[in-house]
Amino acid sequence: QVQLVESGGGLVQAGGSLRLSCAASGRTLMNYAMGWFRQAPGKERAFVAAINWSVGSTFYTNSVKGRFTISRDNAKNTAYLQMNSLKPEDTAVYYCAARSGFLATTTDYYDYWGQGTQVTVSS
Repeated sequence: QVQLVESGGGLVQAGGSLRLSCAASGRTLMNYAMGWFRQAPGKERAFVAAINWSVGSTFYTNSVKGRFTISRDNAKNTAYLQMNSLKPEDTAVYYCAARSGFLATTTDYYDYWGQGTQVTVSS
């Protein structure tokens, strides 16, 4: 079992930055992948970014490339999502998720989920 706890959300003006954290407990994440997803009101949960924990390779959805960076700290068993140049359309509840194996971009492939953290970007 893996428990995930997100933090770092909040209210920020357009153009600002936030860093989300996802602390994992229950086991180390070697041979796991961590993903970030977001869900805006009235919309389905959508892929944002993911990282293969052991090698650090990453993948992003097109709309956040060049603005968001996913990373991990092995010692802290924590993943991060650095979000820069935020736009109002980035407003959503952000979730981290974990799965055994290679990174994936769809929710169905992830087994463990955090509770979510709200990100609100004002114009």
